Amino acid sequence: MKTFLRAIVFLAMLFVVLYIGLNNPKTIDFYFPLIQPKPFQAPAAIVFFAVFAVGVIAGIAIGSGGEKAKAAPEGKKKS
Repeated sequence: MKTFLRAIVFLAMLFVVLYIGLNNPKTIDFYFPLIQPKPFQAPAAIVFFAVFAVGVIAGIAIGSGGEKAKAAPEGKKKS
């Protein structure tokens, strides 16, 4: 059930990003001096989706980084 709710929330966020992108089809100037010193122009939908994708990838990396498989406890060995 938890996975299903996560999928619903993810799809809702994706819908919002796509909805914003569809309603803002004009080209915008995107500034990110750490990667590219000069601004570049791109359709707003592409920029919104790219920012969303980076956020999703970062969230997955952070969320799954702390999980470790628990080893099954071994029975007591008699020597």
